[in-house]
Formats: sequence, structure tokens, C-alpha cells
Amino acid sequence: MASEHIVHSYDTELSQLADTILRMGGLVESQIAAAVAAVTARDSTAASKIVADDRPIDELELDVERQVTKMLALRQPMAADLRRVIGALRLAGDLERMGDLGANIAKRTIALAQTGGGPSVWLIPRMAELVQAMVKQVLDAFVTQDIDKAVAVWRRDQEVDEVYNSLFRQLLTYMFEDPRNITACTHLLFVAKNLERIADHATNMAEVINFLQTGERDMGQRPKADTTSTYVGTDRPED
Repeated sequence: MASEHIVHSYDTELSQLADTILRMGGLVESQIAAAVAAVTARDSTAASKIVADDRPIDELELDVERQVTKMLALRQPMAADLRRVIGALRLAGDLERMGDLGANIAKRTIALAQTGGGPSVWLIPRMAELVQAMVKQVLDAFVTQDIDKAVAVWRRDQEVDEVYNSLFRQLLTYMFEDPRNITACTHLLFVAKNLERIADHATNMAEVINFLQTGERDMGQRPKADTTSTYVGTDRPED
């Protein structure tokens, strides 16, 4: 981002803040990818490592908070600079939650392995692919300050919701067909919900990036398509 600050150290501080966000983003991308690979392979060993390695993301979030606090106290940023500083804090919060959700997927993987793995569900890798693409694209949008990319991420959340709806119905059907699937499918439902929440946080980030560039918070009504809260099981297979 172009800068015209007279004090060079101010530009350096803003750049360091952006770099910390990107470091967080890189760790979160790796965390999600590793969690998806672990749940797909039902690899409890890899999942245990993911859970143990979650702390670096938390530490970077604290680093962002320290940098923001210092800049607010000493620089008293205004206008676009204030948006960049506050926006960084909001982005760090979303990234930290994404890291937690990746760790949650890993925890469910450990539980799944103990149940024998559960049914193979091809929609989970499909949903994970969409979510990972959203995370990558929103981080790219942050680096380039590309509003079009941010808007594309914001709109893609609906596609993730649609896959989530299909996956939700599929897993319930497995439970109806064979009660022995209930425990494993419940864990898989939580995996799917965690992926859906990661997509929501990527959408949050897209809104922050739009705010950074335009100063406008409102991007319109989110194109949500999650219908699971009203699902009543009408497509349950016959006994």
C-alpha cells in the first residue's frame, strides 16, 4: 500500500503489522490443510500434532494486539491509517478463530479414529477444498488490497453453505439407515460445521478488506444458504 508519511518509522510499523497478519494467515492455511488431510485419512497421529501446534497462531494474535495498542497510543492514527490498524485487529481475531476451528477438526479426527473411522463421505473433501480456496483468496486480497477478490470470497460463502446442506442430509441419512453410524456421523457433522465456520470467518475478512479500502462497512445482505436449522428430515429413507 502506498504511503506518504513523513515519519519513516510509522510506515515501518504499519508494514510490520501487515506482515504479522500474513504470518498468521500462512500458519492458519497450513493448519487447515493439515487438519483436512488428517480427517480424510483418519490419521489420529497427525491430528494430535495439529492440536499440539496451535499455540503459535495464538502468540501472533497477541503480537498483533501489542502492535495495535502501541500504535494507537503513540501514533494516534486517523482516517485510512486508523482503518488499517483497527482492521488488522479484526483480521487477527478471525484468523485466530480459524486456527481454533482447524484444531477442532483435528480433535474430531482423533475421536473418529477411535470409532473405527465412520463412513466415507466424499462431500467433506469437496467442502474443504472450497473453504481452503476461500482462505487463500482472502489472504491474497489482503496482500494486493484487491476489492474484487474480497467480493468474490464474500459471494462464495453461499456455495459452501449449499455443500454443507447436502452433507448434513447425507450424514443424517447414514444415521437413519444404521444406528451404529450415529457416533461417527456426529463427529463428521462437527467437522463439517467447523469448515462452514471457517468459511464464515473468511467472509468476515472479506468485509474487513472492503472496509479498509472504501471506509464502508455494509456490503449488503450476506448470500447465506445454510438451511440445516430448519431441516426436518423429510428425505429420510423408508424403513
